[in-house]
Amino acid sequence: MTAFVRDAPEPLLPPPLLSRGALAWLRANLFSGVGSTLLTLVFVALVLWLAPPLIRWATVDAVWFAPDGALCRAHQDGACWAFIAQKFNFLRYGSYPIAERWRVDVVEAIGAVLIVWLLWPAAPRRGLGALLFFVAYPILAFVLLRGAAPLGLPVIDTGLWGGVFVSLLTALVGIVFSLPLGVLLALGRRSTLPVVRLASIIYIEFVRGVPFIAVLFMTNNMLPLFLPPDLSPDFLLRALVGTVLFAAAYMAEEVRGGLQSINKGQFEGAMALGLNMRRMMMLIILPQALTLVIPGIVNNFIGLFKDTTLLAAVGIFDFLGTVDNAMKDSAWAGPTLTSTSYFFAGAFYFVFCYGMSRYSLFMERRLAAGRKR
Repeated sequence: MTAFVRDAPEPLLPPPLLSRGALAWLRANLFSGVGSTLLTLVFVALVLWLAPPLIRWATVDAVWFAPDGALCRAHQDGACWAFIAQKFNFLRYGSYPIAERWRVDVVEAIGAVLIVWLLWPAAPRRGLGALLFFVAYPILAFVLLRGAAPLGLPVIDTGLWGGVFVSLLTALVGIVFSLPLGVLLALGRRSTLPVVRLASIIYIEFVRGVPFIAVLFMTNNMLPLFLPPDLSPDFLLRALVGTVLFAAAYMAEEVRGGLQSINKGQFEGAMALGLNMRRMMMLIILPQALTLVIPGIVNNFIGLFKDTTLLAAVGIFDFLGTVDNAMKDSAWAGPTLTSTSYFFAGAFYFVFCYGMSRYSLFMERRLAAGRKR
């Protein structure tokens, strides 16, 4: 009788086909049960019903090149992309002088580089990037966009600004300044000083209790009353101030929620180390609180970016305002003009908002992995 003893483990068998790869994802997310399967099938049927005519309208039947709206009026089954191509520069710059539009391009290019520098987690010397973005860049952008006669740059009145760059400018200013102001308001609402706490509560509740359009009208009409006539801000600056004040109130509530979710032991541990209030907040509490409320902060940023469309109500021609003005050109009037213009505007806002949401999810996963390690 011969005995055999295995001196090596049996080779591992591959996992079942339905538990790995794309099939596993489909089973877990789309066909995990009867209800999930029915919803998936209904959604697929809806897409198959709506997508083909929409794609045909936007591509096959669309008018891509035309000198005016005559061809678009003759072919009313598709989009009039020729109108978008003809008005693209107006949609991007508004009435900014053509000879000076290079200044807008330079400001946008520098801003894009600095934003990528700050948002890229592995970027070197991000502290320097933050200093340039928050200190040097606003000064440079103001000088280039507004102009400075001593530097040979003609002064461009903000009434001529418009289009995409005004929407981006308003959203960027609102995001950059509303977050630190919201943090201060959140800390003030939790302050032990009654006057500071009461002032913060009144401001937050008042601003959150009125619509954004009301805040814009208030800053547009009341802000000049508090300043000398020589220092009265123009319409764009008033709108920027109103945007920051409105967004800061909502940001304060998000940050306050994060502060309240921090365990009491974190405060006690910081005090046991001898840290004063400022260092405790800056080094221990705020980093944890802001990490916890990243979804809410990004949600506010997305809402703020979309709310820039209300600037037209106070005479600021943002991107949507320039779209509406461009459609008033009688040479392009036609039944497909409105649907094409608003489809293009919707795609513009979707790209930016979806990009912000995806970056938020990326940072959430990264920070969660760091906490697990």
